[in-house]
Amino acid sequence: MAEQDQTPKNETPRKPDPMDDVNDISLDDLPRVTGTPLSQFAAELEDFKPTIPDAVTNFYLNRAGVSINDPRILRLVSLASQKFITDVCNDALQNCKVRIGSSSSKHKTKEKRFTLTLEDLSPALSENGITIKKPPYYT
Repeated sequence: MAEQDQTPKNETPRKPDPMDDVNDISLDDLPRVTGTPLSQFAAELEDFKPTIPDAVTNFYLNRAGVSINDPRILRLVSLASQKFITDVCNDALQNCKVRIGSSSSKHKTKEKRFTLTLEDLSPALSENGITIKKPPYYT
């Protein structure tokens, strides 16, 4: 008599979810890459002080359900966040320059000060998949 399969015929076996073990992340869990640049970069992350403080990054990661014990990973996430914010601000600045350049000539001033407005920020964020809408009124 043949052994019967433990899985019922109408059910497929559950595949392991790679996101099951994301609560604790460490550099030791990442695949090893040979060469000095990556190891040197990881060592430099220990001394790096990002613009976004570690406490702020850790708060939002914990809020998302991720706990990180390695300060190098925390700083790497802070660095990636800083780059994202910088890219969005640079795109908004370009939008502002285009908008001011296309305005009428009677608004010409020698002062080159720019103001971050929702009108400039909205297209920059939408390029990155973030949609924001202006509220119907301000209080």
